[in-house]
Amino acid sequence: MLKLIIGNKAYSSWSLRGWLAVRQSGLPFEEVVVPLYDAEWDRRREGAEFAPSSGKVPILWDGEAVVWDSLAIVDYLNDKAGGTRFWPEDMAARAMARSMAAEMHSSFTALRRKHSMNIRQVYPATAPDPDVAQDLSRIMELWAQARARFGGDGEFLFGDFGAVDIMFAPVVTRIVTYSLPVPRFAQPYMLAVLQHPFMQDWIAGAQEEDWVIEQFEMPAHD
Repeated sequence: MLKLIIGNKAYSSWSLRGWLAVRQSGLPFEEVVVPLYDAEWDRRREGAEFAPSSGKVPILWDGEAVVWDSLAIVDYLNDKAGGTRFWPEDMAARAMARSMAAEMHSSFTALRRKHSMNIRQVYPATAPDPDVAQDLSRIMELWAQARARFGGDGEFLFGDFGAVDIMFAPVVTRIVTYSLPVPRFAQPYMLAVLQHPFMQDWIAGAQEEDWVIEQFEMPAHD
């Protein structure tokens, strides 16, 4: 059986991506949650299960095979689950979806740095810093292009829930947590992501956690 090791559900955006990917695969898995930055963190991350990723989560074990990094987990599970659950079938749509997933994976550092994920909080709206606003503008541009070209009658970026929605799911939670401004067209998509059964399960798990990491419990700041 697959074994997925993740961090706190309230805070760990990359863990959310890896976890959604495993749920999307439809394959059975064991979930192991390890609290980030607790007293045992340094010792725990030196253990054999974490060695391949140098202590980073998520990390997926499949027998002797090990995969870390959320996008790598998506691709591994796509192959393992038959290649039909994550990416659009149409070649043009798939090309755009892979490009968007890769851009999400490597970009938007201002949004990530200044608005860390915290599913349990909703802060009053404040004007985002210019670099955050630039990140949001690019994200909205990507969402609009995907919806216009390939969304069809579906609720998600490429119609059905898939890899790109998994990659952008933590962005949706950040927008909600920090009450960030988004255009009207984005709101139905965000609601669809938040109401997806997998996301509802993750959010419920985050609400049940009793771990608190103070550095992630403050509103946006430099």
